[in-house]
Amino acid sequence: MRRELWPGDEHPGEVAQFFRGEIEEPEAVLVAEEAGALIGFAELSVRRPPAMGYLEGWWVDPAHRRKGVGRALVAASEDWARAQGCTEFGSDTEIHNTASAAAHQAVGFTEMEQLRMFRKPL
Repeated sequence: MRRELWPGDEHPGEVAQFFRGEIEEPEAVLVAEEAGALIGFAELSVRRPPAMGYLEGWWVDPAHRRKGVGRALVAASEDWARAQGCTEFGSDTEIHNTASAAAHQAVGFTEMEQLRMFRKPL
């Protein structure tokens, strides 16, 4: 599922490291399943200061989109953030990803700004 969200991920072993307790980020991973099959996930952290719950990654299998799975993952993620003492919840998406922006807005996020990142080899 992570490879679907982040094609070309250079750290495929992170999932195993996370579940062995060897890495600190993300702080939590929630999964959605149907009939024993994983159909979505949310990776969560707390960004400081101030303590803000953050949806680092959010993915639902295309066959299960627009059926409430993403909304349920976000609601559970918000509950997790509240339990961490957070009073706000944030997320981001790439500027060209209009489907993700629409999904975020559909579950109650408000767009704050758009950002372009630059790099320059040295």
